[in-house]
Amino acid sequence: MSGAAPGPGSGSSPAACRFAHYFVLCGIDADSGLEPDELAGENFDQSPLRRTFKSKVLAHYPENIEWNPFDQDAVNMLCMPKGLSFRTQTDNKDPQFHSFIITREDGSRTYGFVLTFYEEVTSKQICTAMQTLYQMHNAEHYSSVYASSSCSMDSLASSTDEGDTTSLLKLQRYNSYDISRDTLYVSKSICLITPLPFMQACKKFLIQLYKAVTSQQPPPLPLESYIHNILYEVPLPPPGRSLKFYGVYEPVICQRPGPNELPLSDYPLREAFELLGLENLVQVFTCVLLEMQILLYSQDYQRLMTVAEGITTLLFPFQWQHVYVPILPASLLHFLDAPVPYLMGLQSKEGTDRSKLELPQEANLCFVDIDNHFIELPEEFPQFPNKVDFIQELSEVLLQFGIPPEGSLHCSESATKLKNLVLKDLVNDKKNGNVSTHNISMYELLKGNETIARLQALAKRTGVTVEKMDLSASLSEKEKDLKLQCEEAELRDYQLNVQLREVFANRFTQMFADYEAFVIQTAQDMESWLTNREQMQNFDKASFLSDQPEPYLPFLSRFIETQMFATFIDNKIMSQWEEKDSLLRVFDSRIEKIRLYNVRAPTLRTSIYQKCSTLKEAGELFRQRLSAVDIVAPEPHDFCAERQVDTQSIEQRLMKMDHTAIHPHLLDMKIGQGKYEQGFFPKLQSDVLATGPTNNNRWVSRSATAQRRKDRLRQHSEHIGLDNDLREKYMQEARSLGKNLRQPKLSDLSPAVIAQTNCKFVEGLLKECRMKTKRMLVEKMGHEAVELGHGEANITGLEENTLIASLCDLLERIWSHGLQIKQGKSALWSHLIQFQDREEKQEHLAESPVALGPERRKSDSGVMLPTLRVSLIQDMRHIQNMSEIKTDVGRARAWIRLSLEKKLLSQHLKQLLSNQPLTKKLYKRYAFLRCEEEREQFLYHLLSLNAVDYFCFTSVFTTIMIPYRSVIIPIKKLSNAIITSNPWICVSGELGDTGVMQIPKNLLEMTFECQNLGKLTTVQIGHDNSGLLAKWLVDCVMVRNEITGHTYRFPCGRWLGKGIDDGSLERILIGELMTSVADEDLVKQCRTPPQQKSPTSARRLSITSLTGKTTKPNAGQIQEGIGEAVNNIVKHFHKPEKERGSLTVLLCGENGLVVALEQVFHHGFKSARIFHKNVFIWDFIEKAVAYFETTDQILDNEDDVLIQKSSCKTFCHYVNAINTAPRNIGKDGKFQILVCLGTRDRLLPQWIPLLAECPAITRMYEESALLRDRMTVNSLIRILQTIQDFTIVLEGSLIKGVDV
Repeated sequence: MSGAAPGPGSGSSPAACRFAHYFVLCGIDADSGLEPDELAGENFDQSPLRRTFKSKVLAHYPENIEWNPFDQDAVNMLCMPKGLSFRTQTDNKDPQFHSFIITREDGSRTYGFVLTFYEEVTSKQICTAMQTLYQMHNAEHYSSVYASSSCSMDSLASSTDEGDTTSLLKLQRYNSYDISRDTLYVSKSICLITPLPFMQACKKFLIQLYKAVTSQQPPPLPLESYIHNILYEVPLPPPGRSLKFYGVYEPVICQRPGPNELPLSDYPLREAFELLGLENLVQVFTCVLLEMQILLYSQDYQRLMTVAEGITTLLFPFQWQHVYVPILPASLLHFLDAPVPYLMGLQSKEGTDRSKLELPQEANLCFVDIDNHFIELPEEFPQFPNKVDFIQELSEVLLQFGIPPEGSLHCSESATKLKNLVLKDLVNDKKNGNVSTHNISMYELLKGNETIARLQALAKRTGVTVEKMDLSASLSEKEKDLKLQCEEAELRDYQLNVQLREVFANRFTQMFADYEAFVIQTAQDMESWLTNREQMQNFDKASFLSDQPEPYLPFLSRFIETQMFATFIDNKIMSQWEEKDSLLRVFDSRIEKIRLYNVRAPTLRTSIYQKCSTLKEAGELFRQRLSAVDIVAPEPHDFCAERQVDTQSIEQRLMKMDHTAIHPHLLDMKIGQGKYEQGFFPKLQSDVLATGPTNNNRWVSRSATAQRRKDRLRQHSEHIGLDNDLREKYMQEARSLGKNLRQPKLSDLSPAVIAQTNCKFVEGLLKECRMKTKRMLVEKMGHEAVELGHGEANITGLEENTLIASLCDLLERIWSHGLQIKQGKSALWSHLIQFQDREEKQEHLAESPVALGPERRKSDSGVMLPTLRVSLIQDMRHIQNMSEIKTDVGRARAWIRLSLEKKLLSQHLKQLLSNQPLTKKLYKRYAFLRCEEEREQFLYHLLSLNAVDYFCFTSVFTTIMIPYRSVIIPIKKLSNAIITSNPWICVSGELGDTGVMQIPKNLLEMTFECQNLGKLTTVQIGHDNSGLLAKWLVDCVMVRNEITGHTYRFPCGRWLGKGIDDGSLERILIGELMTSVADEDLVKQCRTPPQQKSPTSARRLSITSLTGKTTKPNAGQIQEGIGEAVNNIVKHFHKPEKERGSLTVLLCGENGLVVALEQVFHHGFKSARIFHKNVFIWDFIEKAVAYFETTDQILDNEDDVLIQKSSCKTFCHYVNAINTAPRNIGKDGKFQILVCLGTRDRLLPQWIPLLAECPAITRMYEESALLRDRMTVNSLIRILQTIQDFTIVLEGSLIKGVDV
């Protein structure tokens, strides 16, 4: 907080101790007269009374404070954001209260509290100027009405009806000011600027000052006495204490939470919930947590502040880290262009609706229309965990206090009106337009009001009877009752605040109860940590997420990427070396409490909703602290009894400090000063307000000694610690890491400052891009991740999705920065569309050259896939053809995902930006996209993403139709060029398959369209063996996704045909993703392992060929291969479900289980040809089956024999089912199916010993064969037993038609 920093004041009091820093008076400068406020926008078409004019800071006291310099422009802008406004005696002139906040560049805050009221204009010059403006305006308006009505006969009728009657009557009735008849009033503001948000106390003090000005009696002391008192003699209450100081008429009490309580929040959450409704508020709260751009919109400044402060208060233990401007003056509208997360409030002009509001960027915007109870959320918006239960718990709290959870606009208005009634003293004074003295019952006054029932119930408890209440009763009694009612309502607001905040805090305590376990603390000392901060991983995100319940993940995976979470973790690490951050201290103590209650070690989190259990005690603390100071009217009433709990002990605690400030007293003023004139704020005597009293004050001297002690400590720590300046620099850099905290400077709006601000934005965007791309690479490639202590590198699908979503947000923000004119919600898509239009026009004029993709893929047969054109426009058309996407923001995101998957994102964006005339037309000079050097670096960072494979388009748009192209490549040297049979193909992927598709005869290439298959896994290829030339030697099959360009190669290298090879008419091929030639260099550096593929043709041709040229693997290598294959399957099941690759590859791929077992069965297999015919493993299997079936009866009758019997039975059953399946699978294909089924049904470990003991083994295997070695067989069984714990689901293409 600002104000907490020590430093000498202009008076003698230290900074940390003052309740208020400045008193400010803003209004009209009589000397400069009426100046239109250009900054507030052109409004000359409005009548002069509705226009805005320049206001000015008329006075502020003291002149300046070293630790909080006075910023005149900012204060003037925020005290009167609309500038001056004028009224006549017929208008409503109720005083209006609002507050504001000034956030400095370092993030510290100062609060302002403003009461704006109307004062009669006494300057003849200004009244005359207003009259002249009116005459000019009316003349102009009449002429425009008649000019438009004389256009044509048709329009004449309508304009006479509408134009003449309504416009002209309105002109006469409202838009008139006559100097001889009307009294002119102008707005004036009084303001207190304080270091802490004591809103209620400041509001009461300012209202009492205003009453003193409008009252018929002069105040007891000159106003200077009260202002001097609050500026110099009222201390800040220490944490956990209450303070009583004196206004003009009555004391004001405020309290400050203790060090172990939730931080101070004086804005009534009741109003925020009434204004937005519970459901909407939780949604906006979620947007704030995810650091989106939040724009609040309302006619009322105080509503903007109430909602902004309310929501940021509920973030505990986190803090909003980005641009925070709850009231954005009209002159700063260009700041909505900021390409950073922000929370801003914009004042809506009367009568303007949302559609007329031009916002530079809306892709990531949460728009909150407070007055109309309406919010617009960004797309792809995750829900807050346990949202339904959370809302239910909050509704219960709200209902206890009589607040409807759906919110109520009227509620809060009537409550405010009632308060205004009370506060204005109900003085019978026609100039202020207050209630006249004739009798009127309070019930009549509020009849038809929604809150009346609640107020009646409230009033009954206070002993006030509403029905018979008479406004002409004696002022003191009436004041007393209404005051009680107000104080009771205020106390209830306080209690509600505490209870609601407790429920929100409890959610975070439950969600992050174990966060400490995942904080990575590697640095030895603070200096080394701060210097390496950017390279460090501070939080083990992957482990944290794997520990969370599934429903929480969409929200949590995005939340732990935010700046507020990063800062929270940084503060945790910093607490090793320096005093704990106050929010962190409170949060950690709450987690400790939970641990004590639950006595549990960090365990797997549960998604069962746990309600807040601390509501009662939290409310009690509050009540005690408030009841200890005499907040109720002097004589106690019955309803106070329950609040006097433990009053004495609290009072004793409060007695330890002078919790009552010095009374206001007469100052040494010149004679004739402080003169009272009713209805006018006096000209204050500046010399008495410029400085504080001499140092005779107890709290000043006490804090001065404390200050000296702090200074000594600081000097000591400087000697032993880092050089302070250097340390501060490190601290600032570390804390601002990844943060673009660039608050708008409200004071200086010169073009140079705006340019400098935008320069900072450009730097920030580039830094963010560098960090995001680096993070995406580290997560995906894993090499650096392992070095950073991540353990085994892996990225969850969820985490990848989160990172890509945040890249999409970043690109949208970059494309929204410095836009000339906004078109559509997505700036990026709008730019792409305009680029497309220009390119298509040029294409019609001349065939434009298109960038070619990787060169044609050739094989030894000369057949190839035609080249896929690389075209930005083509990719856009693919997206435009997707009927599933309905919005521009969605299209832009889909296009980014597609370009990323195709490794063309950087290239496409470079092409888009190469059209410089278009970029210049769309963007202002300062825009990111027009800063050449930064733009080049940005494209370079995006280019680095080409080093890894993303499937972020394929895996997200699972239901779209995709065109595929397939090519079958035969080995022509050995095979017939033409075959007479009818070939067919079936392509399968992770999301489904195409079904069997006939290939047109002698056409090796075909295109087909089907629903997204995901990553391709297998191809089944076969033919019907008809005709004379029915034997076919296929080298491989290539299949390409025509949208993403991913090409898969399915190696075969085997014959298809009866009487050749293993007699197979169909084969199942396992795919491998091909890398384009351009990527190969990058892939060499990349650590992502290549995908496995079908076993090579050399290995599969036949057993006899193995004896020939290829070297056979030895027994050790074969056993290693089995271990590795099984190990890969075990690892597969230990990964989270969404991260697992294809199980088919692990079973049937190049290093899969089937291949490893084939190696075992091949070892020592007798290779002699019997009658010149190849012998296959399947021949051995069939011999074993024949033996089991014939020797069934001979077995002895023992227990283990029974088991053996059933194993034999199932083995024979499975082999026969495969043999009789209506498929033309060859012998090697049948062995593959047997292994897959045996693995699925956990039967392999039972079958291996049967085969090892079968008599056929001695005939078909040499003595040295692995299968004839008992120890090897036993170890093989043990290895295979390790995969029995997993549920294996086989891809349909592997076992189609086999009925077991």
